[in-house]
Amino acid sequence: MMILQVLLMVAVFYFLIIAPQRKRAKQEKTFEESLKVGDKVITKAGIHGKIAELTTDTMVLETMAGKIKMEKSAISLELSQKLKNA
Repeated sequence: MMILQVLLMVAVFYFLIIAPQRKRAKQEKTFEESLKVGDKVITKAGIHGKIAELTTDTMVLETMAGKIKMEKSAISLELSQKLKNA
């Protein structure tokens, strides 16, 4: 009976925490790979801009204040999707 309870707790933990987190990570990776020059994005820090240059891990974001070089992982998936839908 004890083993059944432990297995049930592990299953609940997996389906409530691990599976959604893995799905989210996969969505973010797909989003980062789909970025292209000219896309308008918002960073996790709230900076709005347009992609001017792209490399494998970094990008140059053109903002009203100038150009900023940053990691692709700094782009917010949710905020950038809201920007495209608006």
